[in-house]
Amino acid sequence: MSLTRTLLIRQIPALATRTTTRTTTRTFTIAARRMAEGDAGSTRSGGAAQGDAFTKREQASEDYYVRQQEKDKLAKLKQKIADQEAQLAKDREEAEGMVKKP
Repeated sequence: MSLTRTLLIRQIPALATRTTTRTTTRTFTIAARRMAEGDAGSTRSGGAAQGDAFTKREQASEDYYVRQQEKDKLAKLKQKIADQEAQLAKDREEAEGMVKKP
């Protein structure tokens, strides 16, 4: 057998499998889903929604929570500073005692 004929015979099964494994997928959606303003799941827009009592109460609650967290962090930092200053004073006294000993 010639070389070209051998190549053609070997390529025929490969070509046959390539064409049979191809599938076409189609989507069957007719229209895109849309949400109107105020529907469940939509975001709150500005304007009338900003004057809503629930929105104001929610914002106030979030602000209060943030202020409390910042207040707690500040108290912890002040306590840490006070502890560090006390340790520094103790270390200074110890260093002065070492210097005066000779």
